[in-house]
Order: sequence, then C-alpha cells, then structure tokens
Amino acid sequence: MTATAALPPVRGSIRPDAPLAPLVWFKAGGAAQWLFEPQDADDLSAFLRDLDPAIPVMALGLGSNLIVRDGGVPGVVVRLGKAFARVEQADATALVCGGGASGILVSSTARDAGIAGLEFLRSIPGTVGGFVRMNGGAYGRETRDILVEAQVVLRSGERVTLPVADLGYTYRHSTLPAGAVVVGATFRGHPGDPAAIQAEMDRIAAAREESQPLRSKTGGSTFKNPDGHRAWALVDEAGCRGLRVGGAQVSEKHTNFLLNTGDATSADIEALGEEVRRRVREKSGIELEWEIQRVGVAK
Repeated sequence: MTATAALPPVRGSIRPDAPLAPLVWFKAGGAAQWLFEPQDADDLSAFLRDLDPAIPVMALGLGSNLIVRDGGVPGVVVRLGKAFARVEQADATALVCGGGASGILVSSTARDAGIAGLEFLRSIPGTVGGFVRMNGGAYGRETRDILVEAQVVLRSGERVTLPVADLGYTYRHSTLPAGAVVVGATFRGHPGDPAAIQAEMDRIAAAREESQPLRSKTGGSTFKNPDGHRAWALVDEAGCRGLRVGGAQVSEKHTNFLLNTGDATSADIEALGEEVRRRVREKSGIELEWEIQRVGVAK
C-alpha cells in the first residue's frame, strides 16, 4: 500500500500519513497510514468490499478512549464525519442515530423529544459508534440498557443490522468483529418531562466537573472497575496519585485518569499505565484491565 492507486476509489476523502494526535484527547501518538472519511455508508461499504482483505481497518470516533502508539496505525483508519452525525426521532421513545453522533447530541435530542433514560450519554465523551462497540456507560447505566439495534458495515463491506442480543455485551465489551464499523444505532428510552431530563443532565455534568480532570489532555477512565472494587481506589491505595513517567501523570483529581502534562509521548502514557498496574498488583493482588484502547505500533 505505497500509492493511492493501490486503494479502491472513494467519494469521501482519503489521506496518507495523516497525523492522529490532533484527533485524540491525549494529543499524542503517530499517524494513520491512511485516514478515510467516507461520504456515506455506501461509500464506506464499497471501499471495504474492494479493499485488500489483508489491510487492517480501525474506526476512530472522538478519540477520547484511545492511546495511539507513537509509531502510528498501519492500514486504514475510518473516521465518520458530519454525514454520520445525525440524530432523528423514530417514534415517541426512540431515536435513530448516526455512528458519528456525540453523546451530548443524542442526549440533548432525547431531552427535546421528551425521551428519558438517555441522560447518561451526556457524560460519555464519545460517539455512538464507540458506545456501541464498547458498551459505554456511566452513572449506573450502559449502552445495552438502551440499544435496540445497530447498523454495522463489516470488514467485508457487507451491511448488517444487529439486534442488541447479538452483540455479546459484557462490561465495556462487545463481540463486534475487528474492522467492523458502526454506522448507526437505534436507542430507546421512556417518556419523560424535558425539564426533569435537563435537570438530570445538569446533575451528571456537575458530578463529572467536580470529580474528573475534564480540562486536561486525558483519555477518560483508564482501567475497568474489577468486580467488587473501584479502579481509582485501588490506584490510590497503591500510592499512585500524582505518579509520573516522562510527561505523563496520574491525575491528582481522579486517580483512574492519566494525563498528558504537555509533552508526553504515547509511550510515556502507556508505560505509566503499566507501572500503575504493577503497583496495584503488588499492593492488592488485583490485576487491573485497561479500559482505554491502545492501538498502533511502538516507535
């Protein structure tokens, strides 16, 4: 894959050696070998159908839950743009959402339509595609509680609609195959009063602001909560609050967040996470699992 001619034609845009650091929350990491922004789902489907099956494909949302390693990401990174960011009301309690729509847009649209139960999406800094793949959740609710079905383009280019029962959901995990791209989803809530929905969204936003380092270069929650434990408490008990590796630091405000203090490489951030895992394992015997996705190759 050394020339554009090796790739199928597209109607959207495709760029070689595209820097990914500006597109992820950590503001660190290497480039995508190719960055593809499809014009619509048909464009994506045709491209994947005709792309050499040996070439890897990865979807990128808002980049909030992601470490892109410093050597970059081989193959094609698919980023869903404005064409995939629509949210429309399907009936009295359901929304049809594009895979590129943000949690804030989905929850705000639900509020305006008097649909309750989707307020928690206000607090997840990602897109519908990311929520569906990761079973994203917060404040006691998760994607599987509201998802009816997802529209997915498989790595083969085939377009399928998968009901929630077919996604194999567990905590922060689905069985969606590698290379599949979520292009849409239908969420269902229940009737609610817009003012009460807004009040709940405000409560969630205030709780996040108070407890999380929202104005920092971070990646969101770093580690999954082990059964019966809170990851942040295990990290704190292991003496990791404020711990640094290079330009990366464990947040003083919320110890399950890692920060890029200004000049961290992705190697710094990942090494810090591994050191935290080591210290927690040594202190408590518990093996923390990464919640943040780490992709690409080391430099």
